[in-house]
Amino acid sequence: MLPELGQVLMALALLVAALQALLPLAGAHRGEPRLMAVARPASYAMLALVGGAFALLTWAFVSQDFSVRYVATNSNSLLPMVYRYTAVWGSHEGSLLLWVLVLCVWNALVAAFSRALPQAVVARVLGVLGIVACGFLAFLIFTSNPFERLLPAAAEGRDLNPLLQDPGMIIHPPMQYVGWAGFSVPFAFAIAALLDGHIDARWLRWVRPWTNVAWAFLTVGIALGSWWAYYELGWGGWWFWDPVENAAFMPWLVGAALIHSQAVTEKRGSFPGWTLLLAIAAFSLSLMGTFLVRSGVLTSVHAFAADPSRGLFILVFLGLVIGGSLLLYALRAGRLDPGAGFRPASRETLLLLNNLLLASACAMILLGTLYPLLADALELGKISVGPPYFGLLFFVLMAPLLALVPLGPLVRWQRDQASKVAALLLPWLGLALVAGAVAYFAAPQGSWKTAAGVAGAAWVGLGTLRFVWARLRNSGRLTAEMWGMVLAHLGLAVFVVGALLVEAQNVQREVALKPGQALELGRYAFRFEGVDQLRGPNYLADRGHVQVLRDGRPLALLHPEKRAYASGGQVMTEAGIRPGLAADVYVALGESLGDGAWAVRVHVKPFVRWIWGGAALMALGGLVAAGDRRFRRATKEKTA
Repeated sequence: MLPELGQVLMALALLVAALQALLPLAGAHRGEPRLMAVARPASYAMLALVGGAFALLTWAFVSQDFSVRYVATNSNSLLPMVYRYTAVWGSHEGSLLLWVLVLCVWNALVAAFSRALPQAVVARVLGVLGIVACGFLAFLIFTSNPFERLLPAAAEGRDLNPLLQDPGMIIHPPMQYVGWAGFSVPFAFAIAALLDGHIDARWLRWVRPWTNVAWAFLTVGIALGSWWAYYELGWGGWWFWDPVENAAFMPWLVGAALIHSQAVTEKRGSFPGWTLLLAIAAFSLSLMGTFLVRSGVLTSVHAFAADPSRGLFILVFLGLVIGGSLLLYALRAGRLDPGAGFRPASRETLLLLNNLLLASACAMILLGTLYPLLADALELGKISVGPPYFGLLFFVLMAPLLALVPLGPLVRWQRDQASKVAALLLPWLGLALVAGAVAYFAAPQGSWKTAAGVAGAAWVGLGTLRFVWARLRNSGRLTAEMWGMVLAHLGLAVFVVGALLVEAQNVQREVALKPGQALELGRYAFRFEGVDQLRGPNYLADRGHVQVLRDGRPLALLHPEKRAYASGGQVMTEAGIRPGLAADVYVALGESLGDGAWAVRVHVKPFVRWIWGGAALMALGGLVAAGDRRFRRATKEKTA
């Protein structure tokens, strides 16, 4: 009876979500406090109901209830216990239930921490979140029920996709969902502001930390996904411009623009309409990233949960949410106060350029991701848009953005002297160019990429430290918001040097080796010592042994594997990696070639860890900025 109880809980959650969507919005419109007061208890009740349903689905996996179709499809009696928990969100139905649970958590947190705001504002915000929850719950109940029975019950499950039987599955999807769902909060506030007809500085001050936290979690989610692909797929790459990677990256770009735009609107009252549009776009792209993967139209290594039969519901839901919010924006945005003016040489101008570059990068990725689908639908032929398109255009758009990063914090609001700022940064620009020139001549290969990476990172890093020094000298302290900005900008510098240097300096070889044979690659030597068999809980592995030497001295003994899983016989690659701050040594085992020989792929990947270190710094910066005490003070502000 437990699966049936799960269905009942989801149905009750849908009813509560409908009440949360309708009554508070009606109350805010009519000015009736009793109707508006429904919002908070409804949000708590919805969290309890969805949390209960999620717990019941988890128990079905833990107890191996193969009478539940979703469990029978995504689990097996040999599946290790830890992956029984992660299998809950390993496919379509469970991943959507996790999404709804995360959305309900955000919903309840908004209800709990918004008591300083006017009741009408809170009612509108929670009402909008209730509408979103209604859509997700209806999608689950009517098209993707995770509690559907399988009668008669299966004697054995099909097993979880071997690609997902990995520690990365434990944390990557939840982190990404927290980020995606988190953008629902600024979205709801944007809709509330459009319904109200103005933006209050106090509201913006309250919503800014929520945006920062959502963006930080999405940063962590994307970085973890990149790291997972790096060590799990056996290719040694960290980013492939995969359609699903793009679907996660687009809201990240718009979210970064939104963080900067909210700061301008809250502090100076400038371009409020643009800020609201970015909030709508960030959540709309999150919805698109969530649903397009599951509609079956995007094909990628992530598309294990695809089901084209649900496409119509998805299109209708996206049309209502995205189309409805954009229509409301078109009707009401013109009534907003345009805010204070500013001169070309001002922080507002630089932040506006920042926004335009980030939005342009997002539009470029969106076009490259969706154009092949449109061309196919219009029978224009099969078109493939790959890394050359994305890599070139993204570099062209990001290069001027990097140039602007150190300038923004040093330029004053409204107006400033461009020559004064240029004089402050001129010595650091010289140092960055010198560092780039040294890197160009020192690089054994990929000289231009190496020089660009070092020069760009030095420019951003030194310019950011110049701001810290100037701030400490003048006022003696930095606020949490400023420290967050500094950490995020330094993280960007670390990421840039890691991304460009690993692309420029990566060395790889794929060779056939017999036991006792060795391959030399620069300072490194790889001696193949043979293969034996290893039996895991639900797989049989060919386990290689490769001794790595650097400058003739033993560095590590790596054990790459080829795993054949008992259910289905699918073969997965497990790379052997020796991580390092300066370089990773990466070994992947290929196929047996007979006569004791094996195909072996080896990589030396300089500074690859800096990519994820930079992402961690950026995420930390977002969280630190969100903790600024100024955001927690409930002070009265004039309407912007």
